[in-house]
Amino acid sequence: MPDRDVLVILPTYNERENLDELCEGIRAHAPGADLLIVDDGSPDGTATHAAAIGARLGGVDVLQRGARLGIGSAYRDGFRVGLERGYRWLVTMDADLSHEPRYLVPLLAARAEADYVIGSRYMRGVSVVNWSLERLALSVAGNAYARRITAMPVRDCTSGFQCIRREVLEAVGVERLRFNGYAFLIECKYHAHRAGFRLHEIPIVFVERRAGLSKNSVRTAFQTLWAVWAMRLGLG
Repeated sequence: MPDRDVLVILPTYNERENLDELCEGIRAHAPGADLLIVDDGSPDGTATHAAAIGARLGGVDVLQRGARLGIGSAYRDGFRVGLERGYRWLVTMDADLSHEPRYLVPLLAARAEADYVIGSRYMRGVSVVNWSLERLALSVAGNAYARRITAMPVRDCTSGFQCIRREVLEAVGVERLRFNGYAFLIECKYHAHRAGFRLHEIPIVFVERRAGLSKNSVRTAFQTLWAVWAMRLGLG
């Protein structure tokens, strides 16, 4: 398999409404990147529509999993595919346009000085749009908690907008990443930091999803509390 550069991994569940704008935006701001859509059996036809977009744009593959297995599982499968195909950098981002494709430009540019680049909502105060006060407070407190327990030099531990060098995932071991939801996003950064890789943040503005329903919940956020301690104690 020839060497590749960038693979953008997009976990989806009922994201048909967002896919055209998202894929076209990625192609405009990262024209050399390939896309892998990891779909968990979306009943709205996301996978079929993604295949049609791939036929039109090229460089878009669809991995159909048939059931909702969670974001951590989706990224693990995406990482495995990317590593098997020889990509040098693996990007993760939300498929609901919360992570605007225009931020791929600074994210990819920062590869020159880092092994693991993170799009951060908390580098310039709080950069989020259309969040409730409850969700904002929960996110800020959760990130402060994760930083305290893990001792990571990262402001946005739960960011899902990332660019990771393949050597990081090879050293960490994709099979070692066991958590789901927010905990998975913390876990990736934690093991990379512990392994001595360079983590670097760039500022982004996070915009709450425009179409469809959010898959995050207060319950999911609180499930990360024990997971952070499990990481710190070497149990995960």
